[in-house]
Amino acid sequence: MTSLSSSPRTPALAPADPHALARLDRAALQTLVARAESAWQLAREVHPGLPRPRIWFDLRGRSAGQAHYQRGGLRFNATLLDENRAAFMEEIVPHEMAHWLVFHLDEGLRARPHGREWQRVMRGLYGLAPTVTHRFDVARASPMPYLYRCHCTQPHRFSARRHAGAQRGTRYRCRRCRGELDYAGYDAGDAVGQGGA
Repeated sequence: MTSLSSSPRTPALAPADPHALARLDRAALQTLVARAESAWQLAREVHPGLPRPRIWFDLRGRSAGQAHYQRGGLRFNATLLDENRAAFMEEIVPHEMAHWLVFHLDEGLRARPHGREWQRVMRGLYGLAPTVTHRFDVARASPMPYLYRCHCTQPHRFSARRHAGAQRGTRYRCRRCRGELDYAGYDAGDAVGQGGA
């Protein structure tokens, strides 16, 4: 394995063309697969035995991407991809490929998910700041239309899954006032959220 610290350059993926991405239809978004292939080829310069990850677009919720080691590949959120194409190509694909690479290194099983090994790959191999979370609008990907209230002025938004748990008897409390959250109604509007990459 080649050391990242001994590399004479800071390699990076060529920038994606945001105008071309905006013109792509859903079927043509296989561009992400080609981007992942480029990121994988770059990672193989460091770890020649790195297996090629399979790619799925079946991730749901607030996360943009996930390295899924048991399935042997990378999962991406198609809804967030459709709304944030350039950011996916520039940030999310290298972020997940960095996880894939670190997992396959000798010390990978002991490495923290966004620890120094992952950060070193992000900086040294992909030339990117090691950002852990994205700031995409997750309203369509992870709608949270169920409003719950406590003693605070701001309502709490629940996803369908959490709302179903509350309806089955699971009790939730506000982190600020520690008051129990009570169902207050349904609202189709949603806010920008922060999710994992």
